[in-house]
Amino acid sequence: MGELLNVLFRTGFFYFFIVLLYRLMGKREIGQLGIIDLIVSILIAELVAISIEEPDKSLWLTILPLSFLGLLEILLAYISIKSRTFRKVFDGKPSLIICNGKVNYKEMVKQRYSMDDLLLSLRQKEIKDLEDVEYAFLEPNGKLSIFKYNFLHLKTNYPMPLILDGEINMKTLDYLNKTKNWLQNEIEKKNLTIKDIFYAFYKGKKIYLITKNEI
Repeated sequence: MGELLNVLFRTGFFYFFIVLLYRLMGKREIGQLGIIDLIVSILIAELVAISIEEPDKSLWLTILPLSFLGLLEILLAYISIKSRTFRKVFDGKPSLIICNGKVNYKEMVKQRYSMDDLLLSLRQKEIKDLEDVEYAFLEPNGKLSIFKYNFLHLKTNYPMPLILDGEINMKTLDYLNKTKNWLQNEIEKKNLTIKDIFYAFYKGKKIYLITKNEI
């Protein structure tokens, strides 16, 4: 009877402890799972399972590793916000799967994303035909973000990211057939440098900027 009560106590205790831990780690951990988030979630589940299955061991042998994982996740999330390079390595970046209504098969092969996966995601969005989709991005968390054509099926200007956190997006420049010098000249016309820019995108043959002073 005592062992049963101990197991029930540990189950209830870790339930509330993990709820508190996830609240401290932030809502992002609940809403989406990146690689780091997934690993942390698996480790948390394993540590709690071991503690419940072995009630004779001290709770601290589980509380301390869980607390360390929580602090580590918070630290990595902070570094991810500050460093785009770190964010790309550990979280990945979106992949353009459909552009201007055309399927990017090369990118699909690179991401090991099959046509069956694409069609399944479209059906889940209640889209019957590929021709209804103008743009589709495979997000780092595995979800497909879809932008449909407008009512008249007219081509729209999608905002293409040029600068993110002060770093130039060379893929966008290559797609636009522009050079790094062209972008620098355009920025200098506004009496700014690349490092002054937090975010810049290209739309309708214009560059839109958000400087670091504006955030």
